Amino acid sequence: MRCFHVTVVCVVVALGVGVLPLSLDAQLDPSFYKNTCPKVHSIVRQVITNVSQKDPRMLASLGCDASILLNNTATIVSEQQAFPNNNSIRGLDVVNQIKTAVENACPGVVSCADILTLAAEISSVLAGGPDWKVPLGRRDSLTANRTLANQNLPAPFFNLTQLKAAFAVQGLNATDLVALSGAHTFGRSHCAFFTDRLYNFSGTGKPDPTLDTTYLQQLQKTCPNGGPNNLANFDPTTPDKFDKNYYSNLQVKKGLLQSDQELFSTAGADTISIVNKFSSDQNAFFDSFVASMIRMGNIGVLTGTKGEIRKQCNFVNTKSAELDISSVASKESSKEASVSSI
Repeated sequence: MRCFHVTVVCVVVALGVGVLPLSLDAQLDPSFYKNTCPKVHSIVRQVITNVSQKDPRMLASLGCDASILLNNTATIVSEQQAFPNNNSIRGLDVVNQIKTAVENACPGVVSCADILTLAAEISSVLAGGPDWKVPLGRRDSLTANRTLANQNLPAPFFNLTQLKAAFAVQGLNATDLVALSGAHTFGRSHCAFFTDRLYNFSGTGKPDPTLDTTYLQQLQKTCPNGGPNNLANFDPTTPDKFDKNYYSNLQVKKGLLQSDQELFSTAGADTISIVNKFSSDQNAFFDSFVASMIRMGNIGVLTGTKGEIRKQCNFVNTKSAELDISSVASKESSKEASVSSI
């Protein structure tokens, strides 16, 4: 799974959508580390708790695919600079803190992918959201794919048709789309991701008509002249709490991103009834969110002997591993050069 927060996400949550085919035989199990690292959940929780006490925003910044952790190297083109992820990936140092703590207890056992998946669940709980038994047993990828991240991750300016198409490729439906978008119940976004809505929506030279006028004025103060590096709360009512207010905001035209408001303001859309249901019933939202998170967590995972257990989350383990994927990275760079020249 990919970072869900800015576009839909990083969530994820934050938290996102994967670019690999849906894995139907992921062989994941919540008790995977029962014997090899029984305290992994408590270790991850302790680090996140300590960090979030100093920076509550961090809870909305954890929970991405381990491929996004890989830094640029001679053979890897990092996904961190992909458009949907650029300037939106926080918490990488926290992931490394968690990895260090886990390695101290259980060296070479727990993958960065599983650490991130646990972090997503723990962050939800610490922010007042639902808990769930996280299926575990993922292994870490040996490479990244920025081109696919650019092509397949839904953008903050997507309309509903585009959003549904991006989710459908991953085997996710309209309920998954609305439920996972609910990760924007907490966290922040850079103004750059919604500036057009404030000043020049769809090239009209006017604001997005689906924005509440009072909310529009508030956002224009937060993002004067675009203010691309400024931050705005996804939820103007309870910005650090995981609750159903995200959906109530959509009902009164206070969705921050276009991709948020599209769920409710697209005439005749089947997502409207889902937004209404979640707005009136927080338990229904939580239940659907958990089901969708587990479903999303099964997308394109590596298990068994595939991939590896990284020693450091930002790098593959060995030079030989990098040599094995050097041809893939080379092709990736060539693709990006072609795209940038168009």
